Amino acid sequence: MAAKWITQETFDAVVQENITEFEMEPEEALMEAIEQFKSQDVDLSNIVKAVQKPGADAEEGPRHGILQTLDAVKKSIDSLSQTEVKQHLAIFSDQCRTEFAYRYLAAQNSAYPVILTAWKLSVGDKNTLTKALSAMAALTDGQPDLLDAVGQQLLIETMQENADSSEVTQLALRIVRHVCLKHEQNRQDLVKAGVLPLLVGAITKHAFEEEIVKEACSAVRVMTLDDDIRVPFGHAHDHAKMIVLENNGLKVIIEAAKGKRENHLAFHICMC
Repeated sequence: MAAKWITQETFDAVVQENITEFEMEPEEALMEAIEQFKSQDVDLSNIVKAVQKPGADAEEGPRHGILQTLDAVKKSIDSLSQTEVKQHLAIFSDQCRTEFAYRYLAAQNSAYPVILTAWKLSVGDKNTLTKALSAMAALTDGQPDLLDAVGQQLLIETMQENADSSEVTQLALRIVRHVCLKHEQNRQDLVKAGVLPLLVGAITKHAFEEEIVKEACSAVRVMTLDDDIRVPFGHAHDHAKMIVLENNGLKVIIEAAKGKRENHLAFHICMC
């Protein structure tokens, strides 16, 4: 049987109806709505299963917490308050990591251009930049279609300009991995833009930083996958050849693995 789907608005309306019409407590109303839809074989994997929070003022209706945070990010960007931008981006990142439904809801409410704007405005401020990259990494996890041409170029520029920064590099590598997993067009576009030498270079430059090497090796591996069912023929083999022949990737990976036989890092390296 094909799965049934509902919108977030439909789910929220049923929860609110349980509260207003049947005088249930919020948590009881939520559980009742969940059970109701499950009994109808509705797939709730893309639904934020939480009670909406009251708005900041009387004119603003109830909203889910992640959307309220997204509104706060917008307002802090408009007011050019770097301190508030950083605070709200950090909260947004945590909320996106709760589960896929949260970042899906955010994406459906134009989160990508908002976070992209914060990223653009953070140039020159390393602290804000890391918060923006963290938010983008969290948002794009499982949602590679969000990346556009502007984001691709900004990602490459960020990696080029911050190659010496461990924190920025690690977050940028994570974004590469997220936006290229199961997305052949993003892989091809980023390869054309010059991402492969940046990935291999990150392994060399940060060879003694375990988390960065793991992240870089994971990104390298993703570039060689043929996992996008929307594309009949990918460039996985071409990318693998470019990594080895044009970027000396095999030697770099072997060097990174040396002396790590007893370390779980070796596993990540060998998975490249």
